[in-house]
Amino acid sequence: MKIALIGYGKMGKAIESIAIDKGHQIVLKIGRSNAHELTTDNIRLADVCIEFSTPETAFDLVMKCLQAGIPTISGTTAWLHHLAEAQQCCLNHQTAFLYASNFSIGVNIFFEVNRLLAKLMAHRPEYEVSIDETHHTQKKDAPSGTAVSLAEDILAQLDHKKQWVLNTDGQADDLRINAYRIDPAPGTHSIHYRSEIDDITITHTAHNRIGFASGAVQAAEFICGRQGLYTMKDVLNLG
Repeated sequence: MKIALIGYGKMGKAIESIAIDKGHQIVLKIGRSNAHELTTDNIRLADVCIEFSTPETAFDLVMKCLQAGIPTISGTTAWLHHLAEAQQCCLNHQTAFLYASNFSIGVNIFFEVNRLLAKLMAHRPEYEVSIDETHHTQKKDAPSGTAVSLAEDILAQLDHKKQWVLNTDGQADDLRINAYRIDPAPGTHSIHYRSEIDDITITHTAHNRIGFASGAVQAAEFICGRQGLYTMKDVLNLG
């Protein structure tokens, strides 16, 4: 498989290492210094594009890849107000697109556990729910895309919670997300349900970037040669 890496920071380099170890070829690497090389001709050298750039640039970069007709996965967060446009572009150009707030296999299993726990707690308003997330200080967005995904899955189940808020108690029907930036933490997410009687907590802790990068390569292998819109649930056959 020939891969175009769109974004060549720490994640891009981790993806490169894993992809090469698996026998894939990196045919294009786009960073800040050579963004002008992201042309249609260069994109079409690849079988699949993997985008991990910045919230400010992600949408434009993803659109260029999709408009070139190349299956694309995106792991950049905080640009999702444009997600529907990217999905429609994918369909218009008869290619494939997969967005995930987190490509880690462990995190995606954690998403499923979070949904199940929220469903079980739907009629237990005596438990106050909150989310804690901790990342390294270089992470540009807060809360993390993973925390937002966790929050939205909780809100879908708990009628007594209406919206998430960041680092503030807000109103009684708000779901609080506490975001911490501490080096060198690669990522920890905890869901807390607290009552006067007891607490229930589930936690996922990443030890390094390998899980994220490995999942991204697996997602690229999955969508290569396909058409349509996909999620990590499709990649991991989570139903």
